[in-house]
Amino acid sequence: MNGQQAAQPQTAEHWVEKLEDGSAVLIRPLREEDHERDRRFLSTIAYDSRRFRFISGLSGCLPGVNTHCMPVDHPPCMAYVALVHANGKLQQIGISRYAGIAGSQYCECAVAVSEDWQRKGLGRRLMRHLIAAARREGFERMVSRDMASNYAMHRLAKALGFTSCYPGGDVREILHQLDLRP
Repeated sequence: MNGQQAAQPQTAEHWVEKLEDGSAVLIRPLREEDHERDRRFLSTIAYDSRRFRFISGLSGCLPGVNTHCMPVDHPPCMAYVALVHANGKLQQIGISRYAGIAGSQYCECAVAVSEDWQRKGLGRRLMRHLIAAARREGFERMVSRDMASNYAMHRLAKALGFTSCYPGGDVREILHQLDLRP
C-alpha cells in the first residue's frame, strides 16, 4: 500500500475510545454531512476557549482550515471529530484538524474540546490520530501557534512531544512544533 492510499480515510475508519472518566466516545474522520454539526459545535465553545484556540476568538473555524477543507477526504487537510450520543442524537464534543502549509512539508494543527469534556484525555486522543494521519501523509513537521497564556495547550503539546518557542521574541504567542519524521 502506498502512502497516498494510507492517507485516504476509509468510510469505516473509526475508533471507540474510553476516556479517563470511563466515558466512551466515537472518533472518526470528519465527513461532509458533519458540516452543520461542526459549525454548531464551534459556535458553542466558550469565548475564552475560542480565543485560546484560535487566538482571535473566532466564532467559526480556524483561518485557513475552514469549509474549504470540507470534505476532508484527502490531503493536505484532515480532521477527526469526537462524537457521543446525547438525547438520541450524535453530538460533537471535539475536533482536531490539520492543513498543509503551501510550499512546505509542514502542516498546521488545531484541536478544540467542549468544556464539559475537557481534562478527560479527549484532546490527547484526537491529536494522536491527527499526528498519525500527518505522518502517513508524509508531512515532516506539525506546528501550532497559540496564545502564550494557554497553559492547557502547553501541557498537551508537551505531553505529545512538541517543542515550543516564542517566534520573533513575542512572548504573547508561542509556537509548538513536532518533528514527524521517522
